[in-house]
Amino acid sequence: MSKKALFIIPPERFNEDELFKPKGVLEQAGFTVTLASTKTGEIIGDYNGKATAELIFSDAIPAEYDVVAVIGGSGTNDYLWNNPDLQALLKQTHKQKILLSGICAGSVAVAQTGLLSGRTAACYPVDVQKDQLQSHQAEYVAQHVVAHSDIITADGPDGAQAFGEALVQALQ
Repeated sequence: MSKKALFIIPPERFNEDELFKPKGVLEQAGFTVTLASTKTGEIIGDYNGKATAELIFSDAIPAEYDVVAVIGGSGTNDYLWNNPDLQALLKQTHKQKILLSGICAGSVAVAQTGLLSGRTAACYPVDVQKDQLQSHQAEYVAQHVVAHSDIITADGPDGAQAFGEALVQALQ
């Protein structure tokens, strides 16, 4: 049975490295990666990279995936932070014991569920993200990847490769 990953990206301005690097690592390990957003169709990244969302994430069924990841980019702050549909999906993912993960601004979206309360997490080292982690009782640590058994967070483009590897490792 092939393993499946759901990557959630904003409807515009995702970060190319944060999407394509871990996606490549997972696909090499035999995963099928489905992209979801607030809309379907072509999505343009921060640096004009292109991706295609096949699914509106509020329609996603977490139980069909082995891991759900929230990808960063400047659009993540605008569209995915404090998004009630996304929060509901992430909480459901965690409740169903499916690996939950986020990178860069995506880590913040995960922290906003309260699921990282009292735990360490990684995000991009800028105040706006670190402050969000702190306000949701998560402790920021300056490393590429922070892997708990149920939630994995990463810092951003520099940690994107390691993030993909951590997801594969956690699901082996």
